[in-house]
Amino acid sequence: MIWDTIFQPFAEFGFMRRALLGCIAISVGATPVGTFLMLRRMSLTGDAMAHAILPGAAVGFLVFGLSLIPMTIGGLTAGLLVALLSGFVTRMTILREDASLAAFYLISLAIGVLIVSTRGSNVDLMHVLFGTVLALDDATLILLCSISSFSLVTLSLLFRPLVLECADPQFLRSVSGLSAITHFTFLLLVVLNLVGGFHAIGTLMAVGVMILPATAARFWAVSIGGMIATAVAIAMISSLIGLLLSFHYSLPSGPAIILVNGIVYGMSVFLGPIGGLLTQTITQQQLKI
Repeated sequence: MIWDTIFQPFAEFGFMRRALLGCIAISVGATPVGTFLMLRRMSLTGDAMAHAILPGAAVGFLVFGLSLIPMTIGGLTAGLLVALLSGFVTRMTILREDASLAAFYLISLAIGVLIVSTRGSNVDLMHVLFGTVLALDDATLILLCSISSFSLVTLSLLFRPLVLECADPQFLRSVSGLSAITHFTFLLLVVLNLVGGFHAIGTLMAVGVMILPATAARFWAVSIGGMIATAVAIAMISSLIGLLLSFHYSLPSGPAIILVNGIVYGMSVFLGPIGGLLTQTITQQQLKI
């Protein structure tokens, strides 16, 4: 029974093994980036950037079809361009960064959907918006693993400046010239991982693998290293369960993975030992006694 439910789909079908490997690569690369997004109070920035890559990927699709490299380059270019433009608007006008990002991501989403709709079918649009994790090929897996490896190496090199920027960004600016480099390198990692996630679970779902495991891990660990490790574990387990649910019950794979992550987040909110609702209730009752 356990073999048939959990192991047989991956032992028997190559597309399931490829999907699991792709999800593991995304979990290892994107989730640590999502942890720093959460700690820097930039979770909604990640969501905005996920939508921002759509027009670039759509242009690649318009010219070359569903081709990996043009859509990747287009999405990366569009994401970085939106990040730079929103930063420029924030610095040169009275508009706050969250408002400028919201404006750019809404415009980007509309442009991207229009571009895909003019050339492709509804199937192509669903592919771009929600991904096809069960149809990953060798080239896409190599891309996902490369992005994951690059992210881990870069995060290990910039770990201390990133931690300082989370705790006290003004202090980092005053004692080091790495502040600007750290910020823009981190934005590059965000866009890269969103582009990788886009190929597997689509533009609308890619940010979910970044943010949901990270926010859930906040209720289970105190240190940044502990949060990253917990978030990666949550993302991997949720991906495994989501793929199995998709296989056994004919559910769309991307939304199934994100929904399982969401359920883990909900359980963490209630049961998490660090700031969870149950823990706080017990603590308050003990203080009253």
